[in-house]
Amino acid sequence: MALLGLEIARARRARRWTVAELAERAGVSHMTVRAAEKGALTVAIGTVFEIAAILGIDLFAPPGEIGDLLNRSRDRLALLPSRVREAVADVDDDF
Repeated sequence: MALLGLEIARARRARRWTVAELAERAGVSHMTVRAAEKGALTVAIGTVFEIAAILGIDLFAPPGEIGDLLNRSRDRLALLPSRVREAVADVDDDF
């Protein structure tokens, strides 16, 4: 669950979606998305799989590679912004 949570957080940030945007797309609360990103075992597995599917996350890894994937996910997540905010307004760049 820790690996899947990291992948969910990474994919959401890479798409520059807020937690609220992902929660709306998945039809769950923002608290559920936060719990899924933390790898909480209290989130229903169907909900976690639905969030992962929305983000296009591959759910199956070859046996024995989980530890390596976990480390790579942590490294990739560290490179992304820790927070994503909604855009304030569209920029009018038509001169």
